[in-house]
Amino acid sequence: MSAVVGRFAPSPSGRLHLGNLACSLLAWLSAKHEGGRIVLRIEDLDAERCPRKYADLLEEDLAWLGLYWDEGGSHGGSHGPYYQSECADIYTASYEKLAAQGLVYPCFCSRAQLHAASAPHTSDGNVIYPGTCRSLTPAEVAEKRKAKAPAYRLKVPDEVVSFTDGCMGPHSENLLRDCGDFYLRRADGVFAYQLAVVVDDARMGVTEVVRGADLLSSTARQLYLYRLLGLKAPRFAHCPLLLAPDGRRLSKRDGDQSLENLRARYTAAEIVGKLAYAYGLQEEPAPRTPESLTADFSWKKVPKHDICLPEDLF
Repeated sequence: MSAVVGRFAPSPSGRLHLGNLACSLLAWLSAKHEGGRIVLRIEDLDAERCPRKYADLLEEDLAWLGLYWDEGGSHGGSHGPYYQSECADIYTASYEKLAAQGLVYPCFCSRAQLHAASAPHTSDGNVIYPGTCRSLTPAEVAEKRKAKAPAYRLKVPDEVVSFTDGCMGPHSENLLRDCGDFYLRRADGVFAYQLAVVVDDARMGVTEVVRGADLLSSTARQLYLYRLLGLKAPRFAHCPLLLAPDGRRLSKRDGDQSLENLRARYTAAEIVGKLAYAYGLQEEPAPRTPESLTADFSWKKVPKHDICLPEDLF
């Protein structure tokens, strides 16, 4: 049996949209092409923003599309489902391991303060943290705690992390200049995505992470965390994003092509076929099942640029 283990890791903040479905389809095809397995994990770190009803619908929608999983869900394998909101103790152990290395510090900066400052920004608009709270003295920390509870950041070195992405090819980022010290835990105690996803992928034996290209910039930070925690990193493949016909990114918030609406208009095979066509996996948008696409799947067919959906495709 192949040792490849892929995963679905949706965030249930709303109904799945086409972009989510595309990532799930590509993750499934990439793993199954090599005879691998798929783990389902529900990324509901912020349980208030991610009600369980959406997680249940996610499982139902994936199963309806034929994107079954082998572990981690009530519709698939015998284990799970895995919910990040139930794993605080697991994340705490890894967090404390990092803190013991002297790499964690409290940060009192608000998002508004960071965006108002002259700190550099990434290409997608995120602030590269300028290290404002990195060198606070114990006395300064104690004084600031009187006004507000801090979040906690991880110190990063001035170091370049390089890797080869399965879809996008070679990629490098300087941890300090391109990423900056990043959050491990919010002020309300909720653990950050960067830490949780690394801990979970490692403990679930995931060997291949397929996700949207908007998360490509997270990879260097996560590879650094794998190293600090003594964990084996998976390989990564970041798929191009689907854009609405007007060039916008698809969004759950905007209700763009949610599966709730799509299921009323198309069969599962029609949706899969249209996505396969959009991503270059077939030459026409003919109905297909995931299984029928597995044998001929190749990342070489998938474009490296975002994909603007034709108005007449969906």
